Amino acid sequence: MNEGSEVRHREAPMTRTAPFAAFEFLIAWRYLRAKRSEGGVSAMTWISLIGIALAVAALIIVLAVRSGFRTEFVDAILGANAHVTVYEQRFDGPSGNFDYRIEKFEALADQVQAVPGVTRAAPLIRGQVMGTANDQNHGVIIFGITLENLKTIPNVALSERSQGRIDDFAQGVAIGSGVAKSLRVSIGDRIKLISPNGVRTAFGTSPRVKSYPVTYIFTAGHYNIDQTRLYMPFEEAQSFFNKEGFADQIEVFVDTPEQAEIMARQLRDAVGESAVVETWRDYAGGFLRALAIEDNVMLVIMIVLILLSTMNIISGLIMLVKNKGRDIGILRTIGLSEGTVLRVFFLCGAGIGLVGTLLGVIFGVMFVLNIDAIFSLVNYLSGGQVWDPSIRGIYHLPAELRGIDVLKAVGISLFLSFFITIFPARRAARMNPVEALRHE
Repeated sequence: MNEGSEVRHREAPMTRTAPFAAFEFLIAWRYLRAKRSEGGVSAMTWISLIGIALAVAALIIVLAVRSGFRTEFVDAILGANAHVTVYEQRFDGPSGNFDYRIEKFEALADQVQAVPGVTRAAPLIRGQVMGTANDQNHGVIIFGITLENLKTIPNVALSERSQGRIDDFAQGVAIGSGVAKSLRVSIGDRIKLISPNGVRTAFGTSPRVKSYPVTYIFTAGHYNIDQTRLYMPFEEAQSFFNKEGFADQIEVFVDTPEQAEIMARQLRDAVGESAVVETWRDYAGGFLRALAIEDNVMLVIMIVLILLSTMNIISGLIMLVKNKGRDIGILRTIGLSEGTVLRVFFLCGAGIGLVGTLLGVIFGVMFVLNIDAIFSLVNYLSGGQVWDPSIRGIYHLPAELRGIDVLKAVGISLFLSFFITIFPARRAARMNPVEALRHE
């Protein structure tokens, strides 16, 4: 009986403590800051922390640029183009072709304007011509529109980098800044417009050539628009293209451009089956779909980058468990449970992931907030060839910092960090204390 009492006396009772007690945090902190000579892995800890911070920062920057690019592109499109365009389609028997000209365009515009949700419906003349000035030639797209309707186009009438007065539009033409640069013209200069569909004579159709003064130069914010767009007074455009009494289309702006497809169905019901209704997504949808695919691919790449960074936590914890085998055996011998040991090493890995994520958020947010200055420096050092607006459509690298994107990056990083930490922590918890102390 005395022998049994001595055995029971030597066996330490298993103490139960509340999960994540203060001493568990103290032990985890002691292990994280231990030097290699003390059995720690401080170098691996720093590598893991820096890797996670850079990965999280990269994810936040990518998400911000993705959101900013989409917002900038959509705003540039919607700020200078119709949200919905209405045509008329009639079959012309003598010619055997379809006629898209609108005869009663004022009545049709009033009919479209009456549809709930429509903010503006304007008749429009559209055609492609050759512009020439100062021995320079440049293709332009003419939009025939009234002054009142031109003033309602945000990116044209409210252009931050405009020249001239929009109220002088009736005395000439308004052109994009890209057209002005290509033809080397400024306010008051004249542009000669050449249309192949001119006057019909007995010898055929002769080109129509006419010059107009430049009264207004705008920057709409989209490279293709600024490079090709020319606005001409509506009646003058009718005369220039031999379309007196007609309009080519009805340009429609709506309250909610993101729901343009719903508005398109309502407009079809309102104007009849002879009308052809197109939305801004019909001509920009391909680019937006490509942008969405690119966004998803970049998101996956960034998640893989974070995953690879968190793998360093596994390496560090495995080394820490190996180096701290004696400590684990002692802790288990004095009565700490497997759960306590698991939580200690889980706190080691989770702490690295948490601090790395916090540093990554700080660095990523600061980078996004100062992206214009950083991009200007990079562009200067590279000789100004980093950003080509003719390829990307907009003039600068946009970034839109959204809370949901930051939370998404934080959530992905913490989930991967905590999940990966469980495996080496379980290995430490299941270590046999007898085996851990046998070789000491």
